[in-house]
Amino acid sequence: MSIFKIEGGHKLNGEITPQGAKNEALQVISAVLLSASEIVISNIPNINDVNRLIDLLIVLGVKVTKLSSGVYSFKADELNTEIQFTEEFMQMSSKLRGSIMIAGPMLARLGNAVVYKPGGDKIGRRRLDTHFFGFKKLGADFKYIKEKSLFEIKTKELKGNYMLLDEASVTGTANIVMAAVLAKGTTQIYNAASEPYVQQLCRMLNNMGAKITGIGSNLLIINGVAELGGTKHRLLPDMIEIGSFIGLAAMTQSAITIKNVSYKDLGLTLLPFERLGVKMEIKGDDIFIPEQKVYQIESFVDGSIMTISDAPWPGISPDLLSVVLVTATQARGSVLIHQKMFESRLFFVDKLIDMGAQIILCDPHRATVIGLERKFMLKSTRMSSPDIRAGVALLIAALSASGTSYISNIEQIDRGYESIDTRLRRLGAHIERIDN
Repeated sequence: MSIFKIEGGHKLNGEITPQGAKNEALQVISAVLLSASEIVISNIPNINDVNRLIDLLIVLGVKVTKLSSGVYSFKADELNTEIQFTEEFMQMSSKLRGSIMIAGPMLARLGNAVVYKPGGDKIGRRRLDTHFFGFKKLGADFKYIKEKSLFEIKTKELKGNYMLLDEASVTGTANIVMAAVLAKGTTQIYNAASEPYVQQLCRMLNNMGAKITGIGSNLLIINGVAELGGTKHRLLPDMIEIGSFIGLAAMTQSAITIKNVSYKDLGLTLLPFERLGVKMEIKGDDIFIPEQKVYQIESFVDGSIMTISDAPWPGISPDLLSVVLVTATQARGSVLIHQKMFESRLFFVDKLIDMGAQIILCDPHRATVIGLERKFMLKSTRMSSPDIRAGVALLIAALSASGTSYISNIEQIDRGYESIDTRLRRLGAHIERIDN
């Protein structure tokens, strides 16, 4: 187990390039199970969650070759469906929430899939009902085997159907799409998630021979095909990491350029930081954040306190709110952060309060932040990372604080951010990884 030792209070400077998108990677890498042909995916981030998924595919029989840094070849021409019932597969699946994403492809390709209780962040209830609802609509049956703590999903033949999802679940939509592309007939998914990562998955599947229309809307129409071929695909840059670097620049009063952000795919990623008063300049496909001593939180046009909340795409991503919250702690003014989706995600604010931040946790979903306006620096402390996004928010807080902080349980941060300590040191951050 390692910890981060962080000496805060230093300004950073330079350029940083965001990694490939974690959430897209988990979807498109799972999609290789749908074809026996070679599929090459590039810009894959070297992070724990993605590496665990690749290891899981290898156990299933997928031939995986690393062609270069971030570029992998996948060929799923000899899959072993029985391996899903082994202790090894159970242990590997339970460590990774993204393991649920292989269910749709396995069901479509082989007619059966096994789902164990997945791992991941402890940020509240994260139900899987939407996934199972979609599979059932396509003609699959599932049962819970209590003694093995698993769901077994089976089908003799998947058939297209109309379905109205009860929530615009990103992973649920992706999983149902991957099952439907090989189903017989036409599937219509209404209230589908439309995030760029779902769009990317659909485009990749179309390049493999799938017939998906409505990409980018909340109505996806999928005409099933008999089989899929190979393709080459490149991941988008990770918009949550881009937001994290914006927050980092603001909190540390640093001039940072974020390179190659794919600006057209960012949606409202920049909006919450603009509402906090953070200045940004778009230069081609780069974002430059100038050194800024004070940033002023906006109010609504009627003068009421600013509220920043998450929403399904094209709304603000819930993954971004932890970083937005920590960025607000040194702004001028007050803001209400409303995390609607996960009821435990704001519980990390007690650590920020220990550092001197002025935050009122109203309830599990809402926190009011009264900005310190840099009149008081945050204080160094010892803390533990509860999840990926809160972990990087605490890391940003530590880099802006006076003195030396220590963050444990950094395996959570490593799940979503590639070599974050090495990359931040190139900007001048005083951060050290210590084996505990």
